[in-house]
Amino acid sequence: MSSSDDSDRIFKALADSRRRAMLDALKDEPKTTGQLVALFPDIDRCTVMQHMRVLERAGLIIARKQGRERWNHLNALPIKQIHDRWIGDYARNAVSLMARL
Repeated sequence: MSSSDDSDRIFKALADSRRRAMLDALKDEPKTTGQLVALFPDIDRCTVMQHMRVLERAGLIIARKQGRERWNHLNALPIKQIHDRWIGDYARNAVSLMARL
């Protein structure tokens, strides 16, 4: 799989506000699937699981099974790679433009 395919998956995963909210929920500590489902009472468990699969395929969450529970951990590395590739260069250019003003 090419790096472009990986970036496409990450951008697709980040495009949905609910998936971003799920990542925010995992920012401070891992959560079980049940805990994540409880955070989104307006959607059913199956839909939450579909969103989680998209995040997992993009490498943004890592799931570990412990007994009967599935613990979901945030993997921020793909977001950092997107930042380094896209945002970092643009931010440097913007700072340079502001300095010239």
